[in-house]
Amino acid sequence: MRSIRPSSAISRVGRARRRNFPVLAAVALASALALTATACEPGDAAAGGEASASSSTSDGKLRIPDDIRDRLREHGIDVDKWRNGAWKNWDRDDWLREANEYINPIIEGLWNPDRMREAEEPGQSVVDDSDLSGDQGVTDPTPEPVDARAVPPSYHASVPTAGKVFFDSPKGSAVCSATVVKDPAHPGKSNLVWTAGHCVHAGKKGGWYRNIAFVPSYNDDGRPVAELENATREDVAPYGVWWGDWAQTSDQWIEQGGSTGGDGAPYDFAVIHVTPEKGSGGRSLEETVGSALPVEFNAPAVPKVKSLTAIGYPAAPPYDGQKLYRCQDRPVRLSLAASEPTMYRIGCTMTGGSSGGGWVTAGSDGRPALVSNTSIGPVKSGWLAGPRLGDVAEGVYDSVSEKFTGR
Repeated sequence: MRSIRPSSAISRVGRARRRNFPVLAAVALASALALTATACEPGDAAAGGEASASSSTSDGKLRIPDDIRDRLREHGIDVDKWRNGAWKNWDRDDWLREANEYINPIIEGLWNPDRMREAEEPGQSVVDDSDLSGDQGVTDPTPEPVDARAVPPSYHASVPTAGKVFFDSPKGSAVCSATVVKDPAHPGKSNLVWTAGHCVHAGKKGGWYRNIAFVPSYNDDGRPVAELENATREDVAPYGVWWGDWAQTSDQWIEQGGSTGGDGAPYDFAVIHVTPEKGSGGRSLEETVGSALPVEFNAPAVPKVKSLTAIGYPAAPPYDGQKLYRCQDRPVRLSLAASEPTMYRIGCTMTGGSSGGGWVTAGSDGRPALVSNTSIGPVKSGWLAGPRLGDVAEGVYDSVSEKFTGR
């Protein structure tokens, strides 16, 4: 998922106290949770394409700045070898893991229509801790399933902020869902995307995924799979392919996250800063798609939220990952550990591939705002759960925004 423009490193932020407590006995979910459930599974890992970079030469070709090339080499990565397939080496000792080791050089043309199609499922104020404590340690009865409804095309006209995140894992190419969000450092010109932590980092047993790229309004016309077999890149990515040149997730996800969410599930969120694979005429992602959602970190306690809408591209059967869906339901509480924040849970039949997709409700000003993202769900679809965004999430968001202040 990349072209050789580099994604740099990430600094650690907002470390909350880490606790490893057993899952509540009342929550009989251990065998039911399937990633992070809801998102990523492997597909074809074949690659190809020409190198690109973050600045241009006089002949119009892109090159990699020397400082970026040097940073890659500090991690033992030769840019030319990486472009030609060395990124497929997932040796445990070489798999970059720590927050400050995120590197994502662009490999131009890597995410072609076939590779995208075959990838499979794998405001801003600190949250009031006293408000959170009212829900903590509580799990409500499992909600009734809510049938996911297809979003009418064009998706850009219906949900302009929605799209897909593509990435490579040791098992192959994978996909999640994501949302364009506002950037306080660049009003009206955001390049920020919100998704799940497990869509960028494997958690405690792995490291950063590779070739991370965002495609807004993927398959905007809602074409069926048969038609997509002969689709052009413009057909499936009408607003371009945007590479993650910086990404950040929580320390809790990096250190505690697992294939079924694990203790990191309440902190399973990530922010990606993106840059276009090819020129965008100087326009930001927000300007290109025409919209971005605010993120609200002081959303009401679960019982006070009347309705949430989850949006995503489910890829596991009975869905095929090519079309956008949404579910609307009143959330209930889900606690995986008594000491950790309570998660939102809604009835929804979306499956893997929808992970990372935005959860939207009316914000403090009455307008739509992102308050969560799809994180986990059962092996057999019927409900989804997402983290309630608090001070750790706000720290991740602010850190990425501040990283690019003045640029």
